[in-house]
Amino acid sequence: MEAGGLADSLLSGACVLFTLGMFSTGLSDLKHMRMTRSVDSVQFLPFLTTDVNNLSWLSYGALKGNWTLIVVNAVGAVLQTLYILVYLHYCHRKRAVLLQTTTLLGVLVLGFAYFWLLVPDPEMRLQHLGLFCSVFTISMYLSPLADLAKVIRTKSTQRLSFSLTIATLLTSASWTLYGFRLKDPYIVVPNLPGILTSFIRFWLFWKYPQERDRNYRLLQT
Repeated sequence: MEAGGLADSLLSGACVLFTLGMFSTGLSDLKHMRMTRSVDSVQFLPFLTTDVNNLSWLSYGALKGNWTLIVVNAVGAVLQTLYILVYLHYCHRKRAVLLQTTTLLGVLVLGFAYFWLLVPDPEMRLQHLGLFCSVFTISMYLSPLADLAKVIRTKSTQRLSFSLTIATLLTSASWTLYGFRLKDPYIVVPNLPGILTSFIRFWLFWKYPQERDRNYRLLQT
């Protein structure tokens, strides 16, 4: 195998491994819901937005003919759908959850109808879909900035997950490199905010260690 082909295979494998590792962090929430038979302290919206994101990138990968994108996002969509179904099963306020799900899925269906019916040129369709996926992914990476601001105000990192931060950094970095290899800006650009926010979180973990948070809470009791 040539060096270029080997590098592409290694990057592709890293993207699959790290991304599925990041998606699997939801298994802890799944276990919590099953053990407590409730959805207390579990957020629903990240499951839903990640599912829509997976389905969008799955369509992009299918249109582009890229099996790395197809495999990762197909598995991710299955996992997120599982999380959503379990959440719905244990949630008492099903109407609000169903309303959010129906609304976002309706937007997704309208988007697909636009891409596949009103944009007949495959190359133009690929560009439009890539732009949509990029914008949606960037918004997902930037959405936790409010939580980061709250961490700074409270000087506590208890609401942050160190393992998820590592997974996000590795995932974003691998996809950025993979996008550079493919010369695909729609893959490169949306993963740069993931790298940036991960380093911000690492700085917050260093600035406000969780061990200090625990000791501070003990002094307050």
